[in-house]
Amino acid sequence: MALLIVDLDKYIGNAKAWRDTLREKIPELDIRLWPEAGELRDIEYLAFMHPDFDALPAFPKLKAMFSRSAGVDGFVRHPKLPKVPLGKIEPPGGDPMMTEYVVMHVLRFHRDMPAYQAAQANREWRRVPIARPEQRRIGFLGYGMMAKAPALVLKSLGFPVSAWVRRPRESAEIPLFYGSEQLQSFLAQTDIAVCLLPLTQETEGILCARTFAMMPRGAMLVNVGRGKHVVGEDLIKALDSGQLSYAALDALWPEPLPRESPLWSHPKITVMPHVARRPTVLQLATEIVANIRSIEGGGRLLQEVDTNLGY
Repeated sequence: MALLIVDLDKYIGNAKAWRDTLREKIPELDIRLWPEAGELRDIEYLAFMHPDFDALPAFPKLKAMFSRSAGVDGFVRHPKLPKVPLGKIEPPGGDPMMTEYVVMHVLRFHRDMPAYQAAQANREWRRVPIARPEQRRIGFLGYGMMAKAPALVLKSLGFPVSAWVRRPRESAEIPLFYGSEQLQSFLAQTDIAVCLLPLTQETEGILCARTFAMMPRGAMLVNVGRGKHVVGEDLIKALDSGQLSYAALDALWPEPLPRESPLWSHPKITVMPHVARRPTVLQLATEIVANIRSIEGGGRLLQEVDTNLGY
């Protein structure tokens, strides 16, 4: 039984860290790092971040694959994608780094920090009415593992929190809206929108002039989903018109953001270089091992991707 790690050691940790951590957790597993794949028939598991399936060979005994990427849109439609289960390797309770990042930007906007920073630059003693948490409605586009933890933290601080999801679910800790028919109702009651959606044909460009117009005037946006969720020209127009007050963008398109992009210099936009979270080798290895133990015990992947839906 062998696991082939494809380029993860280039993004997180190093080869020694991966080998040492995995051997400690699952000593019977043969750990290989691409391109040193060895006998291909031995490889039953793949772990990767940005796989190039044109460069990878076929693995005749492959049982499952693990993706470090939060989104799988970059490869899930690849014609050479192996026909085995694909799973994400995320902490089951969300990532504390993502939680602190989302809460940070929501609180920055809630307390109007960009305006205070601008006032300080002008040496202006700015005293204006301050909104209380119960007066600021937070809406999450997407309510998966990464969204649930920050949503509940914000709820605990007194914010009204809701979420919009693709399909109906069982009752959750917060009110849920679902489907295209409830998107307008959801956005109409959202003062700060937090996007943590996967990127699909349905969600590409979802943050655009049409949906910005559905939001209350002066609403705000935090995008930690994918860069292609946002139509940049529409965002700038919404900010310039006052329909939106602020936007914080951690995911952008393309990345790195070109120097000539007007997003860099817009006074109401915070551009971040895709730094919301950085999982550790230990976090990822723990989830890989948990998935392998599940499969070897006759179970399923813990966070299986529906390749038809794209997430």
